[in-house]
Amino acid sequence: MSDEFDAVVERVRVQASPDADERERLQRAAETVMERAREAVAALPVEAEVIQVGSTARETWTAGDRDVDVFVAFPPELPRETLEEYGLEVGHAVLPDGREEYAEHPYVVGECEGYDVDLVPCYAVEDATAIQSAVDRTPFHTRYLESRLDDELAGEIRVTKQFLKGIGVYGSNLRTRGFSGYLTELLVLEYGGFRPLLDAAADWHPPVKFDPEDHGRASFDDPLVVIDPTDPERNVAAVCSATNVARFQHYARDLLADPRIALFEASEPMPYEAATVAEALDRRQTTPVALRFSAPDVVEDQLWPQLRKSLASLTDELDRRGFDVIRSAAFATDATERTDGPESEVTADDGAEAVLFAELEVAERPAVVRHDGPPVHVRQHATGFYEKYADDPKVTGPYVDGDRYVVERSREFETATAFLHSDAVFDVSLGPHVESALESGHEVLVGDDVTELADTFGVQLARYFDPKP
Repeated sequence: MSDEFDAVVERVRVQASPDADERERLQRAAETVMERAREAVAALPVEAEVIQVGSTARETWTAGDRDVDVFVAFPPELPRETLEEYGLEVGHAVLPDGREEYAEHPYVVGECEGYDVDLVPCYAVEDATAIQSAVDRTPFHTRYLESRLDDELAGEIRVTKQFLKGIGVYGSNLRTRGFSGYLTELLVLEYGGFRPLLDAAADWHPPVKFDPEDHGRASFDDPLVVIDPTDPERNVAAVCSATNVARFQHYARDLLADPRIALFEASEPMPYEAATVAEALDRRQTTPVALRFSAPDVVEDQLWPQLRKSLASLTDELDRRGFDVIRSAAFATDATERTDGPESEVTADDGAEAVLFAELEVAERPAVVRHDGPPVHVRQHATGFYEKYADDPKVTGPYVDGDRYVVERSREFETATAFLHSDAVFDVSLGPHVESALESGHEVLVGDDVTELADTFGVQLARYFDPKP
């Protein structure tokens, strides 16, 4: 098995490693961006350092990646609004056809010589514990790893990144909630290679904690904890979900047991058509429900936490009302995502859609619902309960069952459909932008009506009805 594993990894290493021509082209583009940035900085009334950061600076980028990240580090005493002003001025000078994006503060993205460029302002703080903006850490990450990585480890990192991409857990954006480039590099550095990392991960028992510089200060409640060697108060793996940690463990075991190239190759399932969705529903004999609405016009790192929060609250309420949710999912129109850039996401496209989808075991409940009161011997509470319902003609009871008072009340909603069509949907804890979007208008789909979603969300429905680890 070792020979077979080594052969697969070597093949991936070759495929994932940029050749000399690709390296030269990327570095030429990066140098062009940095030279333009230095010229733009020279025209400002302050000094600033132009720094190439990210995987391209550390030689850990994989073949085909076309992202160049350049930071402009301004003096820490510069007011935030002035930093933003100068940062945009430099960004537009370097990338005249670029557009503004917004993370913790605005920055400019654009293209240079065929490469996607992020031109980001930050503060040149003395150490990462003194950051004034989240992106201020990034230059420290680059310097820390540059002094510790060699060509062999860089190759191991590229193989690891390709594996994480292949199994769908690469990317620290809040849609993916997976492994960032920096986290991947630290893990490979910690274990000394791809194979040792897989061997260890296959036997992880979360929570798993690493503290590369033995800071020993902060405590985190996450399934995977990697203390940032440049900032002891930060867990580099904080965004990594328990699901993605478990998924990594599953596929680590799978690759070790059956080495194959397919696990390094990202692929999407064939989209489900409406007829395929209908066949799945007929086979499962469940009741699917969905709220379909225009996606809020916010960056994805705001959108996805709100979608998940809204979905969890909605399914909790469906469960509480007795409709028994089997499984649920949030869908949103795909947008281009970045994994190695600054902590930002693209904004939802105009006309983008989102869906809160749930599959129910029970679609209709009886007209009455049992409501247990306190034990009769708890006099004060029991008396209050009894008196509250004693003269209510809309309830059956109160009566005694065992040692408790019980009443049977009219159920507010006998069907999940009625609940979803009601204003009671807005009584659950929705994300604020999702709530506003729903208030602006939404569509309720029930049963076979959800097959309409296949036109836009065929891939997501394929993943839902044919799930993989």
